[in-house]
Amino acid sequence: MRSPGNGGDTPGERAIVAHIRRRLPAPPPSLIVAVGDDAAVVAPERGALQVLTTDAVVEGVHFERHFSSLADVGYKAVAVNASDIAAMGGTPSLALLSLMLPAGTSMTDIDALLDGALEMAALARVHIVGGNITRSPGPLVVDVAMTGHVRPRRILTRAGGRAGDALYVTGTIGAAAAGLDWLRHAIEAGRTGDITASDETPAGISECVQRHRRPEPRLRVGALLGRTRAASACMDLSDGLADAVRQIADASGTGAVIDATALPIPSEAIRWFVEHGRDPVTTALSGGDDYELLFCVKPKAAGRLRGVVRESRGMPVTRIGELTKDPSVLLNRDGTLEPLPLGFTHF
Repeated sequence: MRSPGNGGDTPGERAIVAHIRRRLPAPPPSLIVAVGDDAAVVAPERGALQVLTTDAVVEGVHFERHFSSLADVGYKAVAVNASDIAAMGGTPSLALLSLMLPAGTSMTDIDALLDGALEMAALARVHIVGGNITRSPGPLVVDVAMTGHVRPRRILTRAGGRAGDALYVTGTIGAAAAGLDWLRHAIEAGRTGDITASDETPAGISECVQRHRRPEPRLRVGALLGRTRAASACMDLSDGLADAVRQIADASGTGAVIDATALPIPSEAIRWFVEHGRDPVTTALSGGDDYELLFCVKPKAAGRLRGVVRESRGMPVTRIGELTKDPSVLLNRDGTLEPLPLGFTHF
């Protein structure tokens, strides 16, 4: 873990690195060279393929200090990467954590980021084995690179779907979008105090707010889908269900039809959207940050899916549509077909 900079009241590089090293749990046996050198050295898992991913959360784009605590930010940075590996049918194992810190970042701030990152890492059974620290002239950025492993012939991609495959989604959609919308309305309404305090959030929307702040990667389901070969294609919902449906359909060379009545949208999110004059179906389909899994199942793999559901420890899995020969990507509202809305895009 290295850094070339310091600024404002931010502690020095060596102090930050030493502090982080003290906070990291004991490394796994596979880690040959740990934090402190120019790079970590890891022994690969025998008989497995490596899965690599990286994702950053940027202040002003993925989070706002008004809405999320620094612990939430650290948690989310690790969670979104673990979700990517789950979507590939893999199991996450090691992570590199890079912090781009604005001037004035205190050791207390760094500790808060670490609190969240280490909490999610422990839940995902991921070891942080290094990273980087540097000064940011602009926003706070937390970047994570993560590795995992998957057995040969157990890899899930976006391109494995075929016409006739059923489309399923884990959990619920739209909760994170409703939570973020509530937070924005609270600021616009002139709310003061610590809006990141969950106990100040109305009971009906608090779970939605939590879904935005601390997404839960579907690690067990992803690994089960890959291990049992129940799924033919898979993707996580970082940018919304509508985006994921289009991505899988495009990669698989198919179209898709989604059943609006089957979408698992929480009642609290529906109520919030309706109260604010927004279509719950369109908003839930377009909203990001759900980090559920969308996956395809061939008709002959229905029995395997039932086994996955039995082993998923109560995680809801809902059939929401199917892939089609026609390349159109459509939403079925009570028998009327319309274009599926677009998902979230950064540009």
